[in-house]
Amino acid sequence: MRKPFIYEKISGQIRTLIDQGVIKPGDKLESVRALSVTKNVSLSTAFKAYEELVIKDVIESRPKSGYYVKHQNPQLSEVSMASDTILKIRPQGTEKVIAFAHKHISRQGIVQLSVSAPDISLLPGAKLNKSMNEVLRLSSDSCLNYEAVEGNEELRRQIVRYALGTEVYNHPDEVIVTQGCIESLVLCLMTITKPGDTIIIERPAYFSIYNIIKNLGLKILEVNVHPTQGLNLGFLEKCITEIKVSACIFISNFSNPTGYCIPDDIKEKLVGILAKANIPLIEDDIYGEIYFGSSRPRTCKSFDKKGLVLLCSSFSKTLAPGYRVGWCLPGKFKERFLEIKIMHTVSSASPTQAAIAQFFNSGRYDLHIKKLRKTVHLESIRYRHVIAKYFPDGTKVTSPGGGYVLWIELDRKIDATNLFYEALNRGISIWPGSIFSVSKGFRNFIRISYGTPMNQTIEAGLKLLGGLSYAQNAS
Repeated sequence: MRKPFIYEKISGQIRTLIDQGVIKPGDKLESVRALSVTKNVSLSTAFKAYEELVIKDVIESRPKSGYYVKHQNPQLSEVSMASDTILKIRPQGTEKVIAFAHKHISRQGIVQLSVSAPDISLLPGAKLNKSMNEVLRLSSDSCLNYEAVEGNEELRRQIVRYALGTEVYNHPDEVIVTQGCIESLVLCLMTITKPGDTIIIERPAYFSIYNIIKNLGLKILEVNVHPTQGLNLGFLEKCITEIKVSACIFISNFSNPTGYCIPDDIKEKLVGILAKANIPLIEDDIYGEIYFGSSRPRTCKSFDKKGLVLLCSSFSKTLAPGYRVGWCLPGKFKERFLEIKIMHTVSSASPTQAAIAQFFNSGRYDLHIKKLRKTVHLESIRYRHVIAKYFPDGTKVTSPGGGYVLWIELDRKIDATNLFYEALNRGISIWPGSIFSVSKGFRNFIRISYGTPMNQTIEAGLKLLGGLSYAQNAS
């Protein structure tokens, strides 16, 4: 990850003084010119430092007066937490917990902290509608015919050009469009494995992966990935030496739930290790475009020289979750992948593919994604600040460099599954850590999403969640 700029360091120092109460709400800050002298930096750097805090809603600029610390108004009005339906049934087992949650998180009034995706308010609905209207008007068949099995040709061209990063040099013919990233993952597993095979997967990992692997009759071997220390390549090599492994699955950039991004040099080593053993790698890069640094992290696919990396992604986390447009670069397994797709879905929906292709052609994507990254980054900071304010001392929260989720470690006395049910009963949806692994663990962890911009309802929900944590901690 990149080092912070000088202006970011200065804004961080000022923020610390505000948080510690050294500089209080309503206080006037020194002028830009005075700050530049104090910190021995240029006027431009001093100005950027203040503007960074303005963007984060910590200070405000008053015309012809200067910069002032904002009143944060910690007194929240109590918000109704949709407690009209009491959820007394507590099913046992990961699959039942997941099904139970999906059944209830759409209830009216739920404070949504569990969906790892951007809020609808952050998506370019009007502009996408315009693109959809344009393609329907210009299409000779109004997009009523089946699309090619590989997918819309123009969309595949745009995926290669814009959506894969600058280090992946592929031809549009190598891209296959799917019904979201999940279908890509399923088709990849069906392409390169058979029932009874062993699959290596990171731990913790996105819970839906476990259900997919189980339903395909595959065996799971988990490899720990620490939120900060990352992937243990030595242990991985030991595993593939001692056990017959058919494939690996990793979310390479901003993993769900930890937010960990595998460094590019480790990606290169990982690809090399697996290539030497001739083991395919299914790479889920669904969060790769939501990065907070100055440049996009590379994919494992960008280091692939033997066609053994099957790269999967979609537009669900960047543009339109409901369009269900994903894609895969299956490498040397393309023909078999197409055969499997034909047996299951034949082709993906024509209108949504064409609309996204048009959206790219119009030049709207770059503006949208830059704005989305900046907004989501700021929300990650706001959520961490609120959690620090309301959760018990000792609570540990990740600081991801991208994506949409925070991985939170609570006191060991807290049972996150009980907290999950109590929170849902009070109208707050989160995910307990135990569902992110097939082996016992993460009992006192939870995952929340910061995809919805912070507002009074969200802050009240986090305040109540922190209160429930205090209550469990004390019991």
